[in-house]
Amino acid sequence: MQRRIGVQGLAVAGLFGLLCGAARADGLAELNAALARLQGQMPIKAQVESKTWRREGEGKAAEEDSGQATVAVEGGPAGLQVLYSKEVLAKVEAEQRAKVKDPKAKAPIGFALGEMKAPELRSMVSAADTLSREIEEAVFSGEKMDSYKGKPARLLSFTLSLDKVPEKDRKYVKKFEGGLDVWIAADGTPLASHFHVDVSGRAFVVISFTQKTDETRQYGVSGDHLLLLRKESKNAMSGAGEKVESKIVKTLQLQS
Repeated sequence: MQRRIGVQGLAVAGLFGLLCGAARADGLAELNAALARLQGQMPIKAQVESKTWRREGEGKAAEEDSGQATVAVEGGPAGLQVLYSKEVLAKVEAEQRAKVKDPKAKAPIGFALGEMKAPELRSMVSAADTLSREIEEAVFSGEKMDSYKGKPARLLSFTLSLDKVPEKDRKYVKKFEGGLDVWIAADGTPLASHFHVDVSGRAFVVISFTQKTDETRQYGVSGDHLLLLRKESKNAMSGAGEKVESKIVKTLQLQS
C-alpha cells in the first residue's frame, strides 16, 4: 500500500509539474495575443512630455544640458499628427535667436524636442509594435509569479544577444549582457517592462569602452491602444577619455 501511494504521489507530482509548466508557457502566448489585439486603430489624443538631461565630461570641465517640452499627439487610421503649441514654437524661436548672439546659449526647449521624434511619439500612443519587435529579437528564458504595484502579476524574462550591437562593432565587444523583463496581467496585457544592456570591450588595442542602458516602462490601455504612460531611460557611456551620461523621462496623458 505504501509503495502504491508513493507511485501515485510521484505521478500526481509529475502531472502537477507538467500543468505548471504549461501554465508558465502560456504566459508568452497570452502576451503575444494581447499585443496582437492592441494595435491602436481607434482615434486617440494625448499630450507627451519629455524631460531630458545630459552631461558630458567630468568634474569642472563637464558640460550639462537639460530641458522640458510638451507636444500634443493625435493618432488614428490616417496616421500620427504632432501638434506644437504657439507657446512652444515661440520659445524655440527665442532660443534660436539667442544662439545667433551667443553660440553657447542653452536651448532647453529645443534640446527636449530633440527626443520627441515621430517613432518615439508613436510608441507612446501605440506601444504594442515596439514591444512585440523587442520580444521577437530576444530569447524567452522563463516565467514566474510576481507582483506589480502590490497586485499579482506574471513576470516573463527574456535574454538579449550580441545582435543588439551593430555588426561592424561586434568584433570589439568583450562582454555583453542584456535582458528584457515584462510584467503581465492575468489576460496577458503588459503592465510594465524593464530593458537593460551592459556592453564593454576594447577597440584598436588601447581604447577600452563601456556602455550601459537601463529603461523602465509603465503601460496602460485605452480602447485598442497599448499606451506607454511613462518611460525612463538612463544611459552611461565611457571610452577614449570621454564620459557621457543621460536621463530621459517621457510621460503621456490622455486628452478628451
